[in-house]
Amino acid sequence: MKLGPRDLENISSATLEHYASRAQNFFEGTKDHDVSQNIAALLKHIPGNPPFSILDFGCGPGRDLRAFSKMGHIAIGLEGCATFARMARDYSGCEVWNQDFLKLDLPACRFDGIFANASLFHIPKQELPQALNRLHASLRQNGVLFSSNPRGANEEGWRNGRYGTYHDLASWRQFMLDAGFLELDHYYRPANLPFEQQPWLASVWRKIS
Repeated sequence: MKLGPRDLENISSATLEHYASRAQNFFEGTKDHDVSQNIAALLKHIPGNPPFSILDFGCGPGRDLRAFSKMGHIAIGLEGCATFARMARDYSGCEVWNQDFLKLDLPACRFDGIFANASLFHIPKQELPQALNRLHASLRQNGVLFSSNPRGANEEGWRNGRYGTYHDLASWRQFMLDAGFLELDHYYRPANLPFEQQPWLASVWRKIS
């Protein structure tokens, strides 16, 4: 069933309020998560020499934004939750744009890489092509996008106060190919566990058109 404007507004507002109401607890619970595997997966595929211009899409309170900045990269965050955006600016010292994922306004050909860790799954399927097209346009030629999403069987809807879409690899791959990306790599996380204990699908993509 197609989601109307009011449905989309409710999806955004309720999901963002869920995060805002738990912002400090979320920060404390995630600030020490090790996502170095994901950061390395993005950086190793970006052509040229660092420092790179990186967009941390859905940067949350700023953990990974701070990591990119400490590595010497020119990192900018984008976050839908205003509370997280303020926290990320304070924690990372980086510029952070407060934008709804469904109403993106991004500069063209600005970034060498986009790091979308646990963020793109909040976009409803019907809105995903538009969002991916805007991310694609914001990358420089041969730029790289990393994504990590909780995997599933392509179900979509509300879970614990947040709206999400839970793609399998085939579904996610098709969305990315349709948006003009070439697959470079994919893997499941956490590493070194049986597949049934790896709820996260990570993938790396290059802008080719």
